[in-house]
Amino acid sequence: MRKYDLLTLGRSSIDLYSANVGSPFEKIEAFNAFVGGCPLNIATGSRRLGLETAILTGIGNDQVGNFIKHFLDNEGIATEWVPVIEGTRSSAVVLGIEPPDRFPLVYYRENCADINLNIDHVSAIPFQDFKAAAFSGTAFSKDPSRTAMFYALELAKKSGVTRLLDIDFRADQWFDPRAFGVTIRAALGSFNIVVGTEEEILATFLTDKEQLLIKHQQISAPEIRGNIENAISEILHSGVETLVVKRGKDGASIFQPGKEEVKVPGFPVEVLNVLGAGDAFCAGFSFGLLRGWDLYQSVRMGNACGAIIVTREGCANFMPTYDEVMEFVKGYGGL
Repeated sequence: MRKYDLLTLGRSSIDLYSANVGSPFEKIEAFNAFVGGCPLNIATGSRRLGLETAILTGIGNDQVGNFIKHFLDNEGIATEWVPVIEGTRSSAVVLGIEPPDRFPLVYYRENCADINLNIDHVSAIPFQDFKAAAFSGTAFSKDPSRTAMFYALELAKKSGVTRLLDIDFRADQWFDPRAFGVTIRAALGSFNIVVGTEEEILATFLTDKEQLLIKHQQISAPEIRGNIENAISEILHSGVETLVVKRGKDGASIFQPGKEEVKVPGFPVEVLNVLGAGDAFCAGFSFGLLRGWDLYQSVRMGNACGAIIVTREGCANFMPTYDEVMEFVKGYGGL
């Protein structure tokens, strides 16, 4: 019997969200302080649904680090493997909210703590105590974190841990957006499950910088040109057992080698803020998977969690509980 359901690995941050919804970024007058970062959001979402969850992230010896750890502890997420890394700063993100389609963000990640996670931090984790581990693409963007993530993949595989990749493409975190694809392709074969948007899947096979366009500093919503069918096929040929393509309001699709695409419908809601929707999806999907649900129902659970979070102001702080999700899906005929 494994003690924990899920380990998430990678970035964490203080998120300063515009308190003036609809205001252009330069006219924002106040911010609300939340927490964020793909792995932290997934850890929080899955914990609120009922999973036993732990996180490997780094924080600085600073008040922002205390803010992040206080939140994690309050949520009941295991923080034994959250090192305070001297000489670094905890990460920060500043975000605007201009519905329905503008959500600019600015990262403050120079010498941030989580990108300084190293092999020793990974060695401290008892992978045999976990059923699954969720990795995020940004953690592969720089060393020492990059090497630490490859090492964590090795150890997780040896311990029979289900390995999930949230592609998490953030172009400005890489010295060259094409480097993202080169690095992620090198890791793909070590994952059982890959989750990403169409844009993120295309980014995995980016060969020309001209294919990438980011408008209004929407780092989390790039426009990328490419052949999505070819990219999906390449991922399935890499050894990945299951690829889940997130399609926003259109739900998601499940791809597996030698099988037909399975389309899973979403839930129509009015969007306030899309930031964090993909992480909520991953939390819901992981919950279903680790509770032994089939893939269709697990993805449907992910869609429900994502739909709920886009109606709310922020990411981790607003993740729904299991009861909230069940109440929400009732109005749509259930999962």
